[in-house]
Amino acid sequence: MHFDIITLFPDVFFGPLSSSIVGRAVKKGIVEIEAVNLRDYTHDRHQTVDDKPFGGGPGMLMKPEPLFEAVEALRKENTKVILTGPRGVKFNQKLAKELANEDHLIIICGHYEGVDERVREHLADMEISIGDYILTSGNLPAMVICDAVTRLLPGALGCEESDDDESFSTEDGVLEYPQYTRPARFRSWDVPEILISGDHGKIEKWKREQAIKETLKTRPDIMEKIENQHKNGGIK
Repeated sequence: MHFDIITLFPDVFFGPLSSSIVGRAVKKGIVEIEAVNLRDYTHDRHQTVDDKPFGGGPGMLMKPEPLFEAVEALRKENTKVILTGPRGVKFNQKLAKELANEDHLIIICGHYEGVDERVREHLADMEISIGDYILTSGNLPAMVICDAVTRLLPGALGCEESDDDESFSTEDGVLEYPQYTRPARFRSWDVPEILISGDHGKIEKWKREQAIKETLKTRPDIMEKIENQHKNGGIK
């Protein structure tokens, strides 16, 4: 898997994507991540990447010329081009798994008030939003996408089953159940007795019940979606 991240601030990626799981995946050669400076694809002495919007309005827009030139220079036969922005589809675990099957992802980090619409219409294959809030730029969303996708690649995690039961990773997308480790008693708080009972059948049942309980408490929208899928025969 190869990521090319087109940005105005390539230096911000060196720290977050060079440590932990992603950093180890890079060292193992599982994934390659390149932060590409968009200004390298400009041709004026000021390296201009933005301009005022036609029709007026606040702020500046990213110009199409350097973005098209950068993508066309980096694109390969099986490349998917992603634009980060608030108008995009909501990023989730299902989409991360789909992207993990790609060979080459180019991520365009939006800046300023956004990009010229022709980038969205004729250059990007899809636009992705990581949530309903406004960020300074698309750098953080690009990091989130890289992290979520990389950990799904074969060999990236220390244990290939580590992702199976995590939040949003199960078939129906419920949150992860509570987990505990030693000591069995910390201060006055005990680990649930069932987890140290040795009865694996009851433990698995408890995990499922707790996962549903956690999902109902903090993400009732997920449970509503599951119930609708059950009604429509989507989940068995």
